[in-house]
Amino acid sequence: MSTNALLECIEIETGPNPERAVIWLHGLGADGNDFVPLVPELQLQDSPAIRFVFPHAPVRPVSINQGMAMRAWYDLFTIDLVRREDEAGLRDSQQAVEALIERENSRGIPTERIVLAGFSQGCAMTLQTGLRLNSKLAGMVCLSGYLPLADKAEAERTAANQQTPIFMGHGVTDPVVALDRAQASHQALVKMGYDVQWRTYSMPHSVSLEEINDVAAFLKRVLA
Repeated sequence: MSTNALLECIEIETGPNPERAVIWLHGLGADGNDFVPLVPELQLQDSPAIRFVFPHAPVRPVSINQGMAMRAWYDLFTIDLVRREDEAGLRDSQQAVEALIERENSRGIPTERIVLAGFSQGCAMTLQTGLRLNSKLAGMVCLSGYLPLADKAEAERTAANQQTPIFMGHGVTDPVVALDRAQASHQALVKMGYDVQWRTYSMPHSVSLEEINDVAAFLKRVLA
């Protein structure tokens, strides 16, 4: 994957001339369309105008799926997700997400008014990028995922987002990203001093109405 080319994206604006943005990263095998239907469900009509950016991850072979090519932010080698990680893929996609943030900056939206959000692999990319970013985000939304390259996060994180609010939500019956993997990520973030709002829900590897309502409240707060 070349990090020179900007990722293709779907964009939805909740009002004219938005001065805030949410960059939402999908999960393995999905694409940017996956969370487009979420925008009206968040009921942000009384909030300032927001540009939602839904990028498509590159298509790549995924080892855990017998090398089948699909949209993925990075390769997956093991079912436990972390015993062996695709560090090169994670760092490539981190650069691609940083380029999307820079594009919003060039369109007049400062990083401090941008939320990075993601589901599953997209959650991993939110943390991979957000902790290492040199400018402060408004917030991070981390759904049904985990902290990648956890053993390197502390050494590589920057001070810029040390105080940035993080929302983490996870299903207690998630068969894809086990609850204890997410809990370990939450505990690692807390140990590093991050401001994490942690929620669990009676659901598998998905989103629920209760979680959507919690995300909406978080977005209204950090993008007020």
